[in-house]
Amino acid sequence: MGSPLPPPRRFTRAWALALGIPFLAGLAVLTLTPSRVEDSMPNLLDLVLSGIHRLGWTALDFTRLEVLANILVFIPVGVLAFLLLPRPVWLLSLLVGPLVSVSIEAAQRLALPHRAATVTDVIANSSGATAGVAFAVLCTLVFATHPAPQASPRLEAP
Repeated sequence: MGSPLPPPRRFTRAWALALGIPFLAGLAVLTLTPSRVEDSMPNLLDLVLSGIHRLGWTALDFTRLEVLANILVFIPVGVLAFLLLPRPVWLLSLLVGPLVSVSIEAAQRLALPHRAATVTDVIANSSGATAGVAFAVLCTLVFATHPAPQASPRLEAP
């Protein structure tokens, strides 16, 4: 009996690498540079929040927007981990997001004193990565082609 999660096609992994490398580089720039997003783009964040408030979601403040952004940014980390790890160890993809997040927060704490390293960020990032793995598993179960079952050989009497 085969695995319910067939391995990704070769071009799927190639696309994951082609899109994942620039994404991870952008994530590194976003999280491992001395300036915070709110310092470098304060007008953009104000525009986003005011637009969301105009839509009626007035409970969203900067802190909640930051948590939501951390969740959304880490969804691709979970998808990439699922696509790039071998299928027999796909469950390890659930650990990739938390490990990346803890590494980022530790680097911020140790090397970037102007950045805020928080447990809340680790929880939000890990949640996003877990959601990404769940999304990738669901897509694999729904859209992946499964090989047709082989007919078992039968012995026929002469």
